Amino acid sequence: MMQQRQTNNRRDHDHVPIFLVRAMFGLMALVTVAVAVAQWVDLPQSGVLVEAPEKRVLMVQLHAQREGVTEVLALDGKRIASSSEPLNGFIDVIGRAMTRARVVRGVGDSVPFKLVERINGRIAIIDTGTGQVVELIGYGADNVAAFAKLVAQHGKDV
Repeated sequence: MMQQRQTNNRRDHDHVPIFLVRAMFGLMALVTVAVAVAQWVDLPQSGVLVEAPEKRVLMVQLHAQREGVTEVLALDGKRIASSSEPLNGFIDVIGRAMTRARVVRGVGDSVPFKLVERINGRIAIIDTGTGQVVELIGYGADNVAAFAKLVAQHGKDV
């Protein structure tokens, strides 16, 4: 019994020191107050992506199939690309994600997607049914090139 009391009285050095825990919660409170003040005084947002104007646009349908293939169709129904083609796997990733977002929001698949090349060279995919915008930034050159090639070959200048 005596040995157990000594163990309880001894400090456990595996735990985080209390001053660090207090500092962590203090920092969280400080950041929360700073954000609240910025919102109340209506400071401009500084880290928000500004969409550049559109340079070329391509309206398409994305049809994700059960076999794991997503086809890109022109509005007239003509197949212009497929995720089964070399270096086009990312089309399936985006197609499935955007199709899932439509199912969740109850939007049918007849509403087209808009592939956009912006004047700054960036590529974006806009779901005209849900309003969702996916700016293809940081997805890798090959992945972005799959959509950039479509806009370059089939898009129309704005």
